[in-house]
Amino acid sequence: MAGHIIAVVGGKGGVGKSVFSANFTVAFTQDFRVRPLLIDADLQSLGDQSLILNLNPPKTIVDISKIQGPMDSKSVGPFLASSPVGFSFAGAPRDSISAREFDLEGYGKFLKAATQIFPLVVVDCGSSMDAHTLRTFEHSTAIFVLTTADVIVLNQTKRVLNKIQELLFPPEMVQIILNRYSQTSLITPPMIQKNLNRPLFGAVPEDVATCDGALAKSTPLCLSAPSSAVARAYHDIVRKIQQTNLLETLARLKKPSGVAGKAAGSLAAGASGVGTAAEGSSARPDQASMDAWTAMKLRIHRSLVDQMDLKKMNTDIKDVKERAILREKTQKVVLDILGVEDTAGLLPTRELKAQMLKEVLDEALALGPLEDLLSDDSVTEIMVNSRDQIYIEKAGRPALSTVNFSSIEQMRTIIDRVLMPLGRRVDENTPYVDARLLDGSRVHVIIPPLALRGPTITIRKFPKKRIQSSDLVKYGSATEEIMDFLRLCVEARLNMVVSGGTGSGKTTLLNVLSNFIPATDRIITVEDSAELQLGQSHVVRLESRPKNIEGEGEVSIRDLIKCCLRMRPDRIVVGECRGGEALDMLQAMNTGHAGSLTTLHANNPREALGRLETLVMMAGLGLPLKAIRETISSAVNLVIQQSRMSDGTRKITYVSEITGIQGDVISLQDIFIYKQEGLDKNRKIIGRYVPTGFVPKFVEEMEAKGLRIQRSLFTAKAAS
Repeated sequence: MAGHIIAVVGGKGGVGKSVFSANFTVAFTQDFRVRPLLIDADLQSLGDQSLILNLNPPKTIVDISKIQGPMDSKSVGPFLASSPVGFSFAGAPRDSISAREFDLEGYGKFLKAATQIFPLVVVDCGSSMDAHTLRTFEHSTAIFVLTTADVIVLNQTKRVLNKIQELLFPPEMVQIILNRYSQTSLITPPMIQKNLNRPLFGAVPEDVATCDGALAKSTPLCLSAPSSAVARAYHDIVRKIQQTNLLETLARLKKPSGVAGKAAGSLAAGASGVGTAAEGSSARPDQASMDAWTAMKLRIHRSLVDQMDLKKMNTDIKDVKERAILREKTQKVVLDILGVEDTAGLLPTRELKAQMLKEVLDEALALGPLEDLLSDDSVTEIMVNSRDQIYIEKAGRPALSTVNFSSIEQMRTIIDRVLMPLGRRVDENTPYVDARLLDGSRVHVIIPPLALRGPTITIRKFPKKRIQSSDLVKYGSATEEIMDFLRLCVEARLNMVVSGGTGSGKTTLLNVLSNFIPATDRIITVEDSAELQLGQSHVVRLESRPKNIEGEGEVSIRDLIKCCLRMRPDRIVVGECRGGEALDMLQAMNTGHAGSLTTLHANNPREALGRLETLVMMAGLGLPLKAIRETISSAVNLVIQQSRMSDGTRKITYVSEITGIQGDVISLQDIFIYKQEGLDKNRKIIGRYVPTGFVPKFVEEMEAKGLRIQRSLFTAKAAS
């Protein structure tokens, strides 16, 4: 016969629910001579129960929740501590970082298995109505709510009771326990019952000296002071449960399925994270039926995890065929579950079933509510400001998306899914991180306490088709003549810097220029997060690495540039110079690695030179400014300014040559500029590319190498 679960929750923090859970378990063990299980599921207390019991399990419930395969006494036993009194104990994690790895689906499996192993399971749930507390309620026979004779505590207890009622749990499940009761209290038990509109199931008297003495000894008072009034009160509650046949009666109650999961989504504390409607989805039910839709999706997801152990499987598969096989396998299971779950007729049409199937698969195997935005080629950037506010960029214009996350936990699940294959992490010690998706799209994540509204995600998408120079011409980012000129400059092994603001298209232009490099050259790319998509085969890609959890193991861009100098590169392509690596890059350009490329942030070519000077100073060698400028003037040949215009378009606005140094000033000559001439009726910029008439000094060297370039390119009145 299956055992019972009693969930113990506090009406407010500090009401003594951990002490109650421990002593109640001891009293039950002493009275019935059976082995119950006590679970510390209060993820906020970080191991208070272990201190009360003086028990230190070898593993925690976080580890238990990650057990792969079936759960039984053999697989669960090694994770539990055994008390000399005769009960087993599963402890909570001792730090908040470990608590974040808590697998809610695995925890549900553990609770289900525990009822097959133990006659009684007591779960210390804490005082918050979060996802794991709701999951405990779903498996529980009874819910013990602890309160005290205090006005504030009673008010918070009413909040907890109202929430339980709102979730449609049977009211008979809830039993009120009055803790730390004193007969001298102004608030009497009848007043408490009237205030809460519920009878008291039991009361534990106040005895500060006895309780403090037991805590000091790390021994439950039912053991340290078995004859005390407090200990007798615990035994009275245990006997009352037996005499009233309470658990057997409550076990027959019918609890609505999926209600807790639905509440988890609305409380932003969803168990596995569920998405909302994708933008433009016409098959989705209307707002009135949203709750039923979300609840069904949660039930399907839980059943899917139970049947496939999905969270234990590797869903971050890079091979396209293997991903397709996994998705097809998962789809078959979901379809079977759909047939069982849709008892209310929520999915009467084929379109609705297809939409539900897609959303479940996206959340189980992909990036959930972001998946449709990522597959939309017209969306170039995704900016998640908070759980319920996601902006997208289309045609250079930002717009608020209809997509949102239903919970913070869902966001963390998606973030972990992105970072895990890269070996990166984001936590309180490292609250921000750069990463990339499988298609190379750039991802930046920043979490609380730095992000005040919750996790923030910014995704700069890379087009599925590699951008070519012809595409830039088609988009109006440059003219065909300018792109031909830049191709010749790359082939002539000129050192080039692409400058521009954030989101101006620097990396895209760098990628186009890199693809002009002859296939015979050995290319080494150095990036913070690998984004470049080169078509050549003789390429070595290097990516920096952040510090590990111990604060060690960091490999910076500067370290990688030094390494690649020993790897016989013909060309070095640095994704972006942000610090002292600029000096190493300039030295490489000056010492036999001509034709190297990099980007940096600046608003125009002149400011780019100033920023380059600043970055070299960050190397910390104390070089005089004149020496720095001489190094720049001799190393860099060309500065290409990429700008994002007011209408959202990206254009090359300057192509400038560094001609040398005069006194203390680096000489800079514009070759081409983009001249804005106005706006059309759609507020689109009207302009044209204009040569300045300056013929670059390196043209003669290019011609000497056999590269033919028309001089008329620099003297034409307009270049489109």
